[in-house]
Amino acid sequence: MGIHHAFDTKLVHRSGYIDGVTGAVNPPIHYSSTFHQSSFNQIGEFDYSRSGNPTRKILEETIADLEGGTAGFAFSSGMAAISSAFMLLSAGDHVLISQDVYGGTYRIVTEVLTRFQIEHTFVDMTDLDQVAQGIRPNTKVLYVETPSNPLLHITDLKGVIKIAKANGCLVFVDNTFMTPFLQRPLDLGADIVLHSATKFLSGHSDVVAGLAVVKNDDLAKKVGFIQNAFGSVLGVQDCWLLLRGMKTLSVRLQQSSKTAEQIATFLVKHPLIEEVFYPGLTSHPGYAIHHSQAKGAGAVLSFRLPDRECTKAFVENVRIPVFAVSLGAVESILSYPATMSHAAMPKEERERRGITDGVLRLSVGLEHVDDLLEDFEQSLQKAIRFAATIK
Repeated sequence: MGIHHAFDTKLVHRSGYIDGVTGAVNPPIHYSSTFHQSSFNQIGEFDYSRSGNPTRKILEETIADLEGGTAGFAFSSGMAAISSAFMLLSAGDHVLISQDVYGGTYRIVTEVLTRFQIEHTFVDMTDLDQVAQGIRPNTKVLYVETPSNPLLHITDLKGVIKIAKANGCLVFVDNTFMTPFLQRPLDLGADIVLHSATKFLSGHSDVVAGLAVVKNDDLAKKVGFIQNAFGSVLGVQDCWLLLRGMKTLSVRLQQSSKTAEQIATFLVKHPLIEEVFYPGLTSHPGYAIHHSQAKGAGAVLSFRLPDRECTKAFVENVRIPVFAVSLGAVESILSYPATMSHAAMPKEERERRGITDGVLRLSVGLEHVDDLLEDFEQSLQKAIRFAATIK
């Protein structure tokens, strides 16, 4: 039996990292589209890099180990991973999905899967009664984001998985916000875990990547077939960069999560902020459930300002966070879901889900907390003065 190492140690020390030929502590980047076959009668492990590459293999084995799964798969983006997982469905199937799901996932479910006669229903997955009532005879997948994007709603994974198994359904979990450092859905019974590895796993805003991890060999064969058939695989340079970024995941996420909690506590007390969404706050309705299934609250929070104009004034006066699409990087990133992450969702659908024009999402980076708090305070004061001028 092998030695069991803690998560932090696994991130840094894996046998695949060390090159067996030279002893290099980082794996080589195999820039090769094809591989010589030494036998006429038998194809070797690698033949064509769409089907498999030694550098990508190390990444895929690493994420499978970290998530506690049977096999991992690296894709060219988070949406490529999500789309490929949905390709396990067939015409006539039905998927039940978190209502405030990421905008890109909403788009593929509503505008692409429907073209292949795959049906869907959005439900509030914080309510297990709604989940149970949403099951149909043709339901094949329950798709969960927890915490959800961008309002950080918490789904009881054990509860949803119990309902799914009672009805013969698979459970897909987007684990982008938490990463396996904070949450391991496969351990709770989920079937596939998905990541936009662009975010916390990479951590440096320099890679676009997606990962999927499955819990058994049957799903591994099916997802592997789809990965090879579609060909939306991650290039070897990005595989290497992603492996490098993942080595510091635990220290980055610990520090950013600590700062996020302090910022959330500050925002809750501020008179201009109407609502703060962060599962690290004891006032969060999903606090108890989240902390029963995850080791921490993470580094993403959202908050609501009174209206679009006030939100615009705040964004234009804040100095440290970049105002951009994405999250999970060493720099703090402030996003406006209405025109960024959820732009694909019609306005009426966004507002029905609580994603109003006053909602901002903050991914907390590695800046000093005092600098971030001072920056937020000065920007909020300017937003207050602006609001006073237009009344």
